Amino acid sequence: MTGADRRKDMVRRIRESARPVPGAALAACYQVSRQVIVQDIALLRAAGLDVISTNRGYILNEPVAASRVLRVCHTDEQLEEELCTVVDLGGCVKNVIVHHRIYGELEAELNIRSRRDVKNFLEDLRSGKSSPLKNITSNYHDHLIVADSEETLDLIEDALEEKKMLVRDDS
Repeated sequence: MTGADRRKDMVRRIRESARPVPGAALAACYQVSRQVIVQDIALLRAAGLDVISTNRGYILNEPVAASRVLRVCHTDEQLEEELCTVVDLGGCVKNVIVHHRIYGELEAELNIRSRRDVKNFLEDLRSGKSSPLKNITSNYHDHLIVADSEETLDLIEDALEEKKMLVRDDS
């Protein structure tokens, strides 16, 4: 793993952790010295990330985001439109979840934040690597959407409803 890859993964680990991540734990994880971790943190700060050192470990000082699980249903042909709708309005599609009658709940991480991410995701699908999970549940699936505010999530929800992709559980 290169230093850049390690730093990228460190950011992901710190961001996803519910607690501060100790430097010693990071050093053990990447099999490097604690000093290498300190240097990596300095490079991340120089790159503009607000990494805070606490007595319990590292945390990222990022804006608090709002999140919402939205149930949607659409065809393969509408996949790009759905994802672009979310990212164009300022959302991030964190994952996809399907509820299979036999296998139960299946979840895959996506982290689609931009049109470039959408393009890369669609290219992976078109290359034949896999097919969308929604295809095993008659196109019904959920997404955890993260945005900067509840208002942004409302805009995303309204746009998906207008496109007739949003599924309301009004029962």
